[in-house]
Amino acid sequence: AALTVRFLTRRFIGEYGDMEFIYSHNLTVDGREILFHIWDVPSSQVREEGSSEEKRIQWADSFVLVYSICDRASFNILPLKIQFIKAAKEGQSQEKVPIVIVGNKRDLHHQRVVSSEEGRLLALSLDCGFYEVSAAE
Repeated sequence: AALTVRFLTRRFIGEYGDMEFIYSHNLTVDGREILFHIWDVPSSQVREEGSSEEKRIQWADSFVLVYSICDRASFNILPLKIQFIKAAKEGQSQEKVPIVIVGNKRDLHHQRVVSSEEGRLLALSLDCGFYEVSAAE
C-alpha cells in the first residue's frame, strides 16, 4: 500500500490497514496518456491461493510483487506466487506476462535480512524484472 500511495500521490504514509483497494490513475509516459488500474492487495490476503486470487490474476495485465527486505517470509513466498501467476496467465496464451519483483524498505538497511543479490537472482531465475526501493524515501 505504501508504494501504491507513493506512486499515486508522491506522499509517504507509514501505517495502513489490512484492506484491498482498486485505484485508477492517469499518467503521461513517452507522450502517451496511460490509464493505470491498480488492485492493491495486502500480503495477508494473498497468503492462500483460491478463487479470489485467481480473479485478481485474470483481471490484471501485469504484476508488481512487493516484499520487505526486512522480512524473509515475504520474500520466500514469491516463487510460488510467480509460478501460480504464470500458470494462470501464460497457460491461456503464448505471451509472457510482465512481472516485476520489488524489494521495499531499502532505507531500513540496518534491518535487512534479504540481500539485494538474492532479489536479483530470484528475478533472474524466474524471468522477472527487479528493483529495490524505499517507499519512505
